[in-house]
Amino acid sequence: MEPNLIVQKNPKEPIKDKEKIYSLFLGIGFTILIACIGFGLSIIPKLGYIGPFACAILVSVLYRQIFGYPEHIRIGIQFSSKYFLRFAIVLYGLKLNMNVIFNQGFMIMIKSVITVLFSFIVLMLIAKLIKADLNLSLLLSIGTGICGAAAIAAISPIIKAKEEDTAMGIGIIALVGTIFSIIYPLLFPFLHLSNAEYGTWAGLSLHEIANVALAAAPAGENALTFALLSKLSRVFLLIPVSFLFILWMNKKGIKKETEVKFTFPWFLIGFILMSFLGSYFIGELIETKELNIPIDFLTSFLLTMAMTGLGLNINAKELRMKAIRPFIAILITSLFLSIFAFFCF
Repeated sequence: MEPNLIVQKNPKEPIKDKEKIYSLFLGIGFTILIACIGFGLSIIPKLGYIGPFACAILVSVLYRQIFGYPEHIRIGIQFSSKYFLRFAIVLYGLKLNMNVIFNQGFMIMIKSVITVLFSFIVLMLIAKLIKADLNLSLLLSIGTGICGAAAIAAISPIIKAKEEDTAMGIGIIALVGTIFSIIYPLLFPFLHLSNAEYGTWAGLSLHEIANVALAAAPAGENALTFALLSKLSRVFLLIPVSFLFILWMNKKGIKKETEVKFTFPWFLIGFILMSFLGSYFIGELIETKELNIPIDFLTSFLLTMAMTGLGLNINAKELRMKAIRPFIAILITSLFLSIFAFFCF
């Protein structure tokens, strides 16, 4: 009987392999399709403010609620949400010009450190006060303090966050960041700030690089320059903050013997290497339109593909129940951060 069983089992293995390959490529193709839809929706004026990331998440959430999770292509979807996400974070390192930050002195870095600490402490205190979900609030505090969705995406695998929390965090921070980036230019004429002061304020208080650019651009090139410089100093802090969380997770793993062994996020090393590469070796090359635009597009598109996988893990009922309090927490924190940065910096 044993030889017969072996003969019967072997032909099935290639079939399973083929099914996995089909699932992989169809799943990747599905995330590409949703990413294209996300980019297409972001072209629409009103939806353009929230960007392709949030649009892709919204489309994915709607798909999940209407059609359910596409289990037959799960392998490809998970591949996109895991590996393309990490690759995009590595490419994101090219946006961080360390040379500019170091040359401008450390005063702006000190302000950025204060911004990160302020965001983390205030948001977590509010989250505890209103009994918001602490894991989701932790992700939002990191995103608020550093660089929005990219920071959440980078920290999530380090702290072993659930994919649904990552997706909700990115969606929430995209919405709140958009609201504030629209309000800032409307307030500018009444604030009696110079262009440089306004740009610095925007760079130290808004969430995403895109939010900063959107808010600072109407005030002129000088404002935009100071805004991006201030924002890049916060992006730089993604490196030490990530390593602090790595140490925290290691200590946590030691205390809990039953916990899964912590794996080092090697993509973070790629992020650092890309930062140094773009800052000191190929900076002039990647600043040309021929390379800058394609790199920015590829980074955004890969992140948008990853958002598809994250969005499909969201249950609408859980979203309503779980996200409302963290949303209130980040909204209040963002308001406090704007006031704090305005009067203190």
